[in-house]
Amino acid sequence: MTEVGHWSAAEVSDWLAEEGMPEYSDALRNVDGVGLLQLSEADFQREPLCLVTGDNGRSFLERLETLRIANHMGNHGNNRQINGHVGNGKVHKGAVKNGFRSEAVQIHIPLPSENERTAFPTEWHKTGLAFAYALCCFFTTSVVISIVHERVPSKEESPPLPDKFFDLFDRVQWAFSICEINGMLLVAVWLVHWLHLKHRSIIGRRFFFIVGTLYLYRCVTMYITTLPVPGMHFKCAPKLFGDWEAQVRRIMKMISGGGLSITGSHSLCGDYLYSGHTVMLTLTYLFIKEYSSRRWWLYHWVCLGLSVTGIFCILLAHDHYTVDVVVAYFITTRLFWWYHALANQQCLKQDSDSQTNAFSRVWWFRLFSYFERNVQGVVPRHYQKLFPWLSLPWRPSVGGRVKYTAVDSL
Repeated sequence: MTEVGHWSAAEVSDWLAEEGMPEYSDALRNVDGVGLLQLSEADFQREPLCLVTGDNGRSFLERLETLRIANHMGNHGNNRQINGHVGNGKVHKGAVKNGFRSEAVQIHIPLPSENERTAFPTEWHKTGLAFAYALCCFFTTSVVISIVHERVPSKEESPPLPDKFFDLFDRVQWAFSICEINGMLLVAVWLVHWLHLKHRSIIGRRFFFIVGTLYLYRCVTMYITTLPVPGMHFKCAPKLFGDWEAQVRRIMKMISGGGLSITGSHSLCGDYLYSGHTVMLTLTYLFIKEYSSRRWWLYHWVCLGLSVTGIFCILLAHDHYTVDVVVAYFITTRLFWWYHALANQQCLKQDSDSQTNAFSRVWWFRLFSYFERNVQGVVPRHYQKLFPWLSLPWRPSVGGRVKYTAVDSL
């Protein structure tokens, strides 16, 4: 093993990958072995290291101290060997010197668990729980929509409420189809994007938890206040007046079609405050932008265009009141930003004292703490091949030489 003091910056990067700390690769990309050994706790109080994790470099410094000890022992081991040659005198293997036999001693050191080796453990069981939570919230939303539909007053009894946007723009019949197409495109793009993220288990449970909570809030708002239809063009399905069997079939049909009008699965009225389409259009864009490189500005602008156009088409189709869209945007962005502000600060995740951490008073804080307690710091935007076994470990280069490559992050 080469002495750490002789390591190049590339060897330091390899060591970081082996120790399960690739998130430090960018911050230490120009640091060689000498610089690595000189790192101290004070360096983690300053940029850029202070931006990597929220534990003040505690895990990193523990591994670095182990490396220093191993390097120190390796340097001293070069001067004397324990295989039978000690110092300048020759002591044959197994020979006795000063009444003691020179023998190697093997000490078993247990390997740390995955949670101890990396600041970003996968914990897929938590992701599965977050996915189940989101499914329950979607199912609850479908049930509440079916219940609210029975309470919506007829257009003749309660005409649409006045809306400033509707006064300025006439209704465009095909606009809502554009909204749903944009929404499906953004969801598909986000799905492909998420599958290529290295830390997709952590990011996935964040998405499932946030979207489930948003739809749970939506159940409350649409149930407590039933608004009349936004326009006279609405053709609501007939009411069932307590026919529970028919309602169950209606709920199953809505779920199977994803609750989209374009699939013919959503013909119910009353789910106005607030807009679920705005939630998905806004949330998918926020996740795409948050977990992609800042250099991908064109990608961000395209996704933003799809999101904004889709939201505008909701209003242009007169399928939601303007207040529905405004409330949906406000709640979605605030929950997204609050969650990530908590997740990126270790002290806010561990401190449950409501006097010092006001966020701990929200009802979902305990569930949030369970999902995020082992995630230390800002999740890096690292990518990896979805199916690494499909690609060869080498590729020929110019001149007939073979260049070995390994793709871990982009």
